[in-house]
Amino acid sequence: MSMEIEQVLKLWKVEESDSEFSLYEFDQIADATNNFSDDNKLGQGGFGPVYKGELPDGIEIGIKRLSSCSVQGLMEFKTEIQLIAKLQHTNLVRLMGCCIQADEKMLIYEYMHNKSLDFFIFDSTKGAILTWERRFRIIDGIAQGLLYLHKHSRVRIIHRDLKASNILLDKDLNPKISDFGMARIFSSNVTEANTTRVAYQLWKDGKWHELVDPALGNDFPVSEVMKCIQIALLCVQDSADERPTMSEVIAMLGSEGLTMPEPQQPAYYNVRISNIAGSPDSFGESSCRISSMTLTDEQGR
Repeated sequence: MSMEIEQVLKLWKVEESDSEFSLYEFDQIADATNNFSDDNKLGQGGFGPVYKGELPDGIEIGIKRLSSCSVQGLMEFKTEIQLIAKLQHTNLVRLMGCCIQADEKMLIYEYMHNKSLDFFIFDSTKGAILTWERRFRIIDGIAQGLLYLHKHSRVRIIHRDLKASNILLDKDLNPKISDFGMARIFSSNVTEANTTRVAYQLWKDGKWHELVDPALGNDFPVSEVMKCIQIALLCVQDSADERPTMSEVIAMLGSEGLTMPEPQQPAYYNVRISNIAGSPDSFGESSCRISSMTLTDEQGR
C-alpha cells in the first residue's frame, strides 16, 4: 500500500468517528455481495459495475465499484465523496461510505428497491405503474432535490448529468437524485450551465401530446401535463437569465392558476439553426423574461 493511501486512510479513520460516513473494509463488501457475483450485479455504469449487497445487520446497500484504471487521484476522490456525504436531503440518494484498498475504490449507497426512473418510463408495461399522480410527485421531488443543491446545501452544486437513469426510486417510488460524478461546485453568483433538450419543436408546433408517455393513455390532467412541459422548456432556454430558478420552478409546480411566458428557443436549437444559416447574429435577444411570470395562487401542494 502506498504512503499516500496509508496517510489518507489514517486521516479518514479519525474523521469517521465524528461522522455517519463509514470506511468499509474490502472483505466486508465482498461478503455482502457474495464476492461480487453476477447474481448481485444490478448493472453497469459509466464508472464501473453496480452491485446489491447486504450487511450482517440486514441493511441492504448499493455498491458502485469504480474501474481500477480510473485516473482520478485518491485525494480528489476523497474530497469528492466527502462533499457528497455531507449532502442531506430526502430527494438525494444517501452515500453511506466508501471502500479503498489497493486499486479498489467503491462507493456505498443506501439501496433503492425500484432501480431507476428509466427502468419504468422506457418500458410500456412497467410504465403503467407510474400513474400521473406518481409522476408528478417524482417531478416535484426532483425539483426539491435540485433546489437544495442550488440554494440550500453548504455549497452550490450543479449536477450537470440529470437524466432518468440517475433518478433512483425507493420502495415507495420516491425519487432520489444520484450519480454526482459530473457535478461541479460553483460560486453563489454562478447560475449558468449548458444543457441540451429536444422537445421545443413539438411544443412550438402544438404537438405537445406527442411528448406524453403512451403508457398513461388518456388518464392524466391535460393542464397539469402542459404546465410541466412548459416549465421544462423554460428551464432550457438559451439565455441563463431567461431560465427560472429552482425556487420559481417549485412555485410554478405548486400553483393551480398561473400565467407563464412562452418558452423561447433552447440553446441547442439556436446553435443548430444558426450553423445552418451561417449567421449566429440572426437571432435577437429574447424579449420574454421569467420575471414576467405571474402566480395567482401561491399556495403549494
